[in-house]
Amino acid sequence: MSLHRVASLETFAILPTDQRSRRSSDASARARKLTFNPLPQEWDPPAGLDQLHAVGAFEVPRWKRLLQVAAAVFYCLFASGVVFGYAAIKPVLKSEGAYKDICSAPGGLVSEDTCIEIHLNLMFTVAAVATNVAALPIGAILDHYGPRVCGILGSLFLAIGAALMANESRLPFDGLLFGYLFLALGGPFTYISSFQLSNAFPKNSGLILALLTGAFDASSALFLVYRIVFQKSEGAFGHQRFFMVYLIVPVVIIILQFTLMPSQSYKTVGELVEEIEEPVGEEPDDQVDEETALLQEEERQHRADVIEGLQNVLGSAKADKQAKREERKNEISGVWGVMHPYTSWEQIKSPWFILICAFTVIQMTRINYFVATIRAQYEAIFGSIEKAAEINEFFDLALPIGGILSIPFIGMILDHTSTVTVLACLVTCATTIGVLGIIPQTWAAYGNICLFVLYRPFYYTAVSDYSAKVFGFRTFGKVYGTIICLSGVFNFSQSGLDFLFHQTFKGNPLPVNVMLLSLGLAVGLGLVGFVAIKAKMIKRKMLSEEAYGAFSDPRWNH
Repeated sequence: MSLHRVASLETFAILPTDQRSRRSSDASARARKLTFNPLPQEWDPPAGLDQLHAVGAFEVPRWKRLLQVAAAVFYCLFASGVVFGYAAIKPVLKSEGAYKDICSAPGGLVSEDTCIEIHLNLMFTVAAVATNVAALPIGAILDHYGPRVCGILGSLFLAIGAALMANESRLPFDGLLFGYLFLALGGPFTYISSFQLSNAFPKNSGLILALLTGAFDASSALFLVYRIVFQKSEGAFGHQRFFMVYLIVPVVIIILQFTLMPSQSYKTVGELVEEIEEPVGEEPDDQVDEETALLQEEERQHRADVIEGLQNVLGSAKADKQAKREERKNEISGVWGVMHPYTSWEQIKSPWFILICAFTVIQMTRINYFVATIRAQYEAIFGSIEKAAEINEFFDLALPIGGILSIPFIGMILDHTSTVTVLACLVTCATTIGVLGIIPQTWAAYGNICLFVLYRPFYYTAVSDYSAKVFGFRTFGKVYGTIICLSGVFNFSQSGLDFLFHQTFKGNPLPVNVMLLSLGLAVGLGLVGFVAIKAKMIKRKMLSEEAYGAFSDPRWNH
């Protein structure tokens, strides 16, 4: 999953004040609605009765909003990213004979063990691709039908996936592949539809997003807990029984959707401000009748209620402080707004998009390939099944913990360093991970895992942050959705990498790792170099414009 953190959930707008930054404009200060719909706006039908309208947080009791946030964190912990615990459940499936009937047939091109490995890894690859590609329809469904519909669809996919996994041995088709696929589809439906809850408490929106992100990262530990139970029961609690018990999760989500969770998304602060700034319709005195006067009074009362509610949930002082902080972050970035004026197609054709997309494709493939093959790689590197199993167990535990521990540091880095610095950190970390992955030493293996589990959420978050700062929120859904979709599709190359690893290179993981390392380094250096050059040009241009403005000031003529 990749929709982690966005630089800010909207173009932050505040109640009108007399102070304006010299770099701000009416266009940039206007509030925009957050949307995860990647489809072009002109494809959307006009808002009608079938589309749900957002609701202000102040219209819902505080206790109910607290329960909604708690419920979302709870079910995201059990549903949002469970498929990324693949490394933990893979040994269980292998020990229970997954794909043995298919791979034991004589005359195969590869050995039985390699065949099973490729089939299981394909199961994970398809799930990882589906998780990324699903962001495209989820955005449109969320915008048009609200978070409740998304939550219900997510729970249905989870239920189908669990049922297929539990009954895979009795199905005439590949129940493991399709079951894992539906589990993967259910995750983003529940996770992405929960993002809007950050607007339930605008003062604490960052904390809510951090909790949801932490729940997503920690959800991969579910399969780790199950594997421990499986081992303690000496195989008695098989995956069929586990997934039958897991059906409780989608049932609970459906109940929560109908009883507690909102059917409409919460309005962003920007949307509320737009309501306040919108002029009240005034009619000439001789055209005002009783009905018109009542409508105008209702509109004024609604505006007063919105202002009061906005102050209750945010506070004007807080809004001013937040706006200044957002502007400061934009200035630090060095490239903020560089592609904002362009259409989505012009953005996609630019080097800004092509380079970050290529880097994302390579890194996402590397990340998912490592998750899928970690045990097999270290078996080959150390020549020991026991040591590989020990490293695998450490990885299963470190993956969710690393995702949670990295949250505050990610925000600090993205908010206080330039985009060039962030990208340089990404390339440095990716290269270090690649080097550690080919060193046949125990310390290198554990160092590789520790850095990997911290790098993974940092990388996903940095890409969304880059997209928001460079391309803007007006086209964010289309541009970021395209990056993630293409990266997901290219993840199918993992099957080819598996074949190279097991067959072409006879179980030696080093050539494939070196190839991925070299590609990532080459594209990463190109990306960092391009952005660094452009950032310097932007800074030079701004300084010259400021100097020109200063000398053209009439005060300099005296």
